Amino acid sequence: MRTARATAAAVTAVIGAGAAAVAAGRFASDAALRIPSGRPLPTEPGLTVHATAAGQVTLTRDLAALRPGRYGLVGERFHVVVGPVLAGTSHSADTVVRRLERVTYGTPEPGDRARFTPNVHVGDPATALGVDHTVLDVPGELGPLPTWFVPGARDTWVIAVHGLGATREHVLNVLDALRRNQFPVLVPAYRGDPEAPRSPDGLNHLGETEWRDLDAALRHAVDSGARKVVLYGWSTGATMALRTAARSELREHVAGLLLDSPVLDWESTLRALAGARRTPGVLLPLAVRAAQGRTGLYGDHRPGAVRLDGVAIPTQIFHGPDDTVAPWRFSRRLAAAHPNTVTLQTVRGAPHAAMWNADPAAYEESLRRFLVPLM
Repeated sequence: MRTARATAAAVTAVIGAGAAAVAAGRFASDAALRIPSGRPLPTEPGLTVHATAAGQVTLTRDLAALRPGRYGLVGERFHVVVGPVLAGTSHSADTVVRRLERVTYGTPEPGDRARFTPNVHVGDPATALGVDHTVLDVPGELGPLPTWFVPGARDTWVIAVHGLGATREHVLNVLDALRRNQFPVLVPAYRGDPEAPRSPDGLNHLGETEWRDLDAALRHAVDSGARKVVLYGWSTGATMALRTAARSELREHVAGLLLDSPVLDWESTLRALAGARRTPGVLLPLAVRAAQGRTGLYGDHRPGAVRLDGVAIPTQIFHGPDDTVAPWRFSRRLAAAHPNTVTLQTVRGAPHAAMWNADPAAYEESLRRFLVPLM
């Protein structure tokens, strides 16, 4: 009897430990599969606002606060736009002073917590930039997809999609640059966005199913007169662009790809996001397995899958070594494997999906040089 009880206790302990491991894996995988829209990613450090003055904001001294370029700075009740670090200003050794370019809403106060975001605009093309646009409902697999359409004179269209933690507002960073070259631009929301249909399981599939909504936008563009289309994506939006170019029935209309900080290895991205939430390293393999089980994410390793290494159309990648979410090495590998079609623009000092922010002028010039031959 005593042996039976001991065996039962051992089995119960093993089952309990297994259930706990499964639960821990699910919790850790939520770091990537349940990323809230419109919030900085967990890899973005929190900073403290120490002071504000005319055209200046003083922040905690941190590598993030010292980044080059132009960013949104968001707190619980405010969004402002900050420019470069200001030299020659008086401040303590543990702070840094940046140019305060614009207050979008609210007011940062000393003691407020804040994080950087790539989004320098809030609203839609009209409210943020004064750009006329039409709001469309593009038919998608799961329901209508709210889409901004900005008209242009050319018959080559650009379809631009945001990525992890972002909203359509992210695309506003480059909208003026696209308009200057007279491209019609579609900016769709897709499954999981607050204004779009919910994913059936409520999870982010890191582009593996979301690409079908980009495919729906591609169909709308072609049906509306687009002769050629350039797919432009950030983060998992870049993954969606690659999937669409490889799998869509309309892929012959895709003339080029613009990929900013592409997620080319979802396991690395999941590990990075889970690690940023202080998930113990021993649980990261469990997070990967949980994500596979919950979403069917097996990448391009399963038999018969469409691989992402067959890029046969002009492709421009913007990426850099300071991206801790989507490792730069995979972009380097993709560019090296396809020197005739893929160009890698290396951007240093920029976090994930913020390659434009580091140097907007240089980014937009590279954008122009890529797009001109496709007009």
